[in-house]
Amino acid sequence: PCIKEFGMTSEEFADRFLAEEKVAVVPGTAFGDCGEGFLRISYAYSLDMLKLAIRKLAVFVGRLRQQK
Repeated sequence: PCIKEFGMTSEEFADRFLAEEKVAVVPGTAFGDCGEGFLRISYAYSLDMLKLAIRKLAVFVGRLRQQK
């Protein structure tokens, strides 16, 4: 997903998401400079775990939007 609207690097977003929601994502820059502003999400988990992670991402993004 694109995270450019939040004004932080993809690494900052990934670190903060892990710290606050206990969900790991990969900063887009792990795949090169063109990945800045994006995240990579692994789908190698159960459907229930993926649904939980997406709900946590929605909560996290909602908090970030309120802080703008």
